[in-house]
Amino acid sequence: MNVQTTVHSHIDVTDTLVRLYLFLAQSMDRCVSEAARSDYPEAELQSHLASTKAAVMDMLAVNPVVKAKVEGECNRVHALVVACVTGGAAKAVVLDELKAERAVLQHKTMALSDLLAVFRAA
Repeated sequence: MNVQTTVHSHIDVTDTLVRLYLFLAQSMDRCVSEAARSDYPEAELQSHLASTKAAVMDMLAVNPVVKAKVEGECNRVHALVVACVTGGAAKAVVLDELKAERAVLQHKTMALSDLLAVFRAA
């Protein structure tokens, strides 16, 4: 059986993960900010998010553990965004969870951005 694999550079993987986390953060920001909703059309954001997520999942296919973690993050963010949009009595709790998840993504994005800068400088 001939298995063809695509090898992605560290820079490409890191850059794509940064973009994924930025799009996830933007989708969460839309729940709490009218300005975020009006600045970036929803369809365009969802298109970029879907294509970037697909690229990340393809790149992470070599490591199912990391792939599952990132997919779990995407699913958590999506569930929080949907819960926030639908509102209801538990919206305050959802907003707190959303803000906590946003903080985690912010830290990961900053760390990956620094790593990307080092990779590019090397």
